[in-house]
Amino acid sequence: MDLGLNGKTVVVSGGAKGIGAAVTALLIEEGANVVVLDKDVVSGEVMAERYGKQLRFIETDLSDEKSCIEAVEKIRSTKGLIYGIVNNAGRNDGIGLKGGTYQQFLRSIESNCGHYFLLVQLLLDDLKKSEGSIVNISSKTALTGQGGTSGYVAAKGAILSLTREWAAELAPDNIRVNAVVPAEVWTPLYESWLNTFPNPVEKKKEIENRIPLHHRMTTPQEIANTVVFLLSARSAHTTGQWIHVDGGYVHLDRSLT
Repeated sequence: MDLGLNGKTVVVSGGAKGIGAAVTALLIEEGANVVVLDKDVVSGEVMAERYGKQLRFIETDLSDEKSCIEAVEKIRSTKGLIYGIVNNAGRNDGIGLKGGTYQQFLRSIESNCGHYFLLVQLLLDDLKKSEGSIVNISSKTALTGQGGTSGYVAAKGAILSLTREWAAELAPDNIRVNAVVPAEVWTPLYESWLNTFPNPVEKKKEIENRIPLHHRMTTPQEIANTVVFLLSARSAHTTGQWIHVDGGYVHLDRSLT
């Protein structure tokens, strides 16, 4: 299916690995030009070499306002009009009520959500001209909780709220805004977390048993498929939605495990 993204430019934050890398790869397959904003220089440069002219990697500290502003200036100087943004970067930093300080809590919210607001604000004129699309990556923890990670969960909940707020605010500009809500996705970051347990293999099997469909984790490619569809005109009348790509993890009865 031709998604109509050929020649359009999309910005992907945290696009050098994991879910972001899968989104980037699929966008390029669809003929889009992609700008990856990430602080992982090694992964970013590998992607830039792999995809050539269709991808530009810009080393960016997304938690720093100046770095984001400079990145957007570089985008404008080389890539022309921006059609879409995939706000993806973030990590579960485990800042909770027990052991986390107030300042750490605020920093967690800022690092996991602040750049979503900033990038959209900086590129808003482009999105208006292109009547583009925004896709925000949230997390099932925003709806289920997890325990021990107040900052991350607060940020991911804010991202869902901002999705609805921006969809309402930007509807007169014909800009669509949607969120994808992953649950258990097999990424390098997830694998690193799993390896902190005494028996990672057993822990992985325990988690997979809670996922009703196929009893396996979601792949980054499956998340990317939905993200790219939401960016495209094939979803032209979809806005303000939270789309769960999780094998039924959040909504189906736990007796299905």
